[in-house]
Amino acid sequence: MKTDMFSSLKLLHGAARSTALSVAISLAVAAAFATPVSTFAATSAATAKTSKHAKAAKAAKKPAQAAATEKVSSRAAKAGKGEAVKAAAADEDAPRAGVKRRRVTFTANGRHRSVVRRVAYEPRQPTVGQAFGLHETPDALMLRSSVAYVIDQNSGETLFDKNSRAVVPIASISKLMTAMVVLDSKEPMTDQIEVTDEDRDYEKNTGSRLSVGSVLSREDMLHIALMASENRAAAALSRYYPGGRPAFLAAMNAKARQLGMNDTHFENPTGLTSMNVSSARDLVKMVNAAYQYPLIRKFSTDHSYEVYTGKRTIAYNSTNALVRNPTWDIGLQKTGFINEAGECLVMQATIHGRPMIMVLLDSSGKYSRFADATRLRTWLDNGGDQPRITSADAGGPGT
Repeated sequence: MKTDMFSSLKLLHGAARSTALSVAISLAVAAAFATPVSTFAATSAATAKTSKHAKAAKAAKKPAQAAATEKVSSRAAKAGKGEAVKAAAADEDAPRAGVKRRRVTFTANGRHRSVVRRVAYEPRQPTVGQAFGLHETPDALMLRSSVAYVIDQNSGETLFDKNSRAVVPIASISKLMTAMVVLDSKEPMTDQIEVTDEDRDYEKNTGSRLSVGSVLSREDMLHIALMASENRAAAALSRYYPGGRPAFLAAMNAKARQLGMNDTHFENPTGLTSMNVSSARDLVKMVNAAYQYPLIRKFSTDHSYEVYTGKRTIAYNSTNALVRNPTWDIGLQKTGFINEAGECLVMQATIHGRPMIMVLLDSSGKYSRFADATRLRTWLDNGGDQPRITSADAGGPGT
């Protein structure tokens, strides 16, 4: 009996050992097969570019992941080329087109997703002054403006001259002439003017806070055009001129000839074109003429102004930070900028009780025109009574 029981227990023990052993072997075999598979999967994800069979197997199981992997591999393959393009774009002496990457976030099926897209861009083209080498002209004050001209407003004496005869784009400095033509027309300043699609900028595609359908008085339009350089306001003013915009442009050029501005030409009332050109010497004449209009003096030097468009109230601020500086005594000013013109500034200012007209064109850097104006004033404060005359033509007599 005991023998039979022992035999049965032995049999059960042997069966348990066999089962445990087979389970252990099965686990070992599974682990042995699973490890190469996972390793191969990771390797194929990292080297999808060189392993076509792995990519095909991955695509059969998860098409979406395969597509994403292919995009990443493609971008990685072009990384070296992208870095070379960026390095070339960083060289100011050799501006070239390049590629930027922009992260875009969107929502799909209630889930936020983020992707990086390639965006083509082209570095800013050189200004006209840079293209013609005007920035290479040395000057004692090391100005960032390629054109600088300062005169005594009363006597007309030249105090500082750097490339004053160069004819370059003047951007929104044009709005001083726009303002004079508007005021010369003697049209009622209370007339209501509406902004339409015709007042949009179709050349530079710039935006505006003054939306189509906005309605302002002629006076308010002129105010924000001079103080805040509002382009649609200037465009609308020209359209409401007797005879329309063509007649307005003809009046601008006629006014320039009347003032003896022989180097000046206007193609539009806003300055958003490189075809509006002038020289610093001509602009001194224009500033001096505009200074005779009390409304231009008041509007151009105002710090801020609010208008109601019929839809909403918009608060505007001056584009010239110097008008808010109590150490400056500015009687008239206008700023301007487009890529071809660089940063521009004209001012009538009184320095040590002496009224002066200052012209700065084609300045490089957002705030450099204001810094240049401050350098010139400091130089004048320190007794800069010896005229500084420089020219782009090193062999010439100066300008």
